[in-house]
Amino acid sequence: MKKEVPFKGIIAYPITPFNESGQVDIGLYKQLLERLITSGSHGVAPLGSTGVLPYLSDEEKEAIVTASVQQTDKRVPVLVGVSSLTTERTVHHAKFAEQAGATAVMIIPMSYWKLTDDEIFRHYDTVAEQLSIPIMAYNNPATGGVDMSPALLKRLLQIPSVTMIKESTGDVQRMHYLRRELGEEVAFYNGSNPLALAAFATGARGWCTAAPNLIPELNNQLYEAVSNNNLDLAREVFYRQFSLLQFIVAKGLPRSVQAGLRIKQLNGGHLRAPLQQLTQEEYTQLEKLLGQ
Repeated sequence: MKKEVPFKGIIAYPITPFNESGQVDIGLYKQLLERLITSGSHGVAPLGSTGVLPYLSDEEKEAIVTASVQQTDKRVPVLVGVSSLTTERTVHHAKFAEQAGATAVMIIPMSYWKLTDDEIFRHYDTVAEQLSIPIMAYNNPATGGVDMSPALLKRLLQIPSVTMIKESTGDVQRMHYLRRELGEEVAFYNGSNPLALAAFATGARGWCTAAPNLIPELNNQLYEAVSNNNLDLAREVFYRQFSLLQFIVAKGLPRSVQAGLRIKQLNGGHLRAPLQQLTQEEYTQLEKLLGQ
């Protein structure tokens, strides 16, 4: 049976903005989310790396989920990050997201101690047993501290609810493996910004990225060119954004997006400590990359 895959194209990560008192600014969050929707993103993914998921309380996470579902109003699918150190808290957040109306949830295994493959599999399986919406398995060892091998990702797909894989190691050979070993029906997504073009070339169904906060037109043009098999245009459009994609990854997505919005004369709110704004030198560099 073909698995349910509700996402394709450009899946945008919204930033979680804070006010001067350090509280989540839900009103501003909805404004920034609306901008992503109306600029052409094919889906939104609150509570990812850009949304500083680990820095939020349970109540703040739930407020963001509720605001996301309300603001999108079914215009685009909503992929909610629900990861936590414990399986119990991951189940809690996943069930809340489903009840709130999320389209699917995304889970990255997070741990202080190195997890075994069996522990990771059981973690996903336990969450899946409590849900009726799809799960995206997210591999990003740079942020989660756990690197799931292609063999483990293949094993996770034995769980019926796990219908999507997001690969963010920056290793394009893993994407080739996923396509070769798992077949055309398996939906995998690129999470490594500088590899967007290569990922689409290997068959990625979508690109999960913070870039639409700053350059939505270029992101959408890339996907359209790939979809139309116009590889010359795809390469041209991709390399126009390549330096910026490298920058936002190197300097940190929340910092870069918050600064980039300010450069574009938009309110991106404040960051939550220990995160700090870009230095003046970095800010000037970002201005040049954005052509401001």
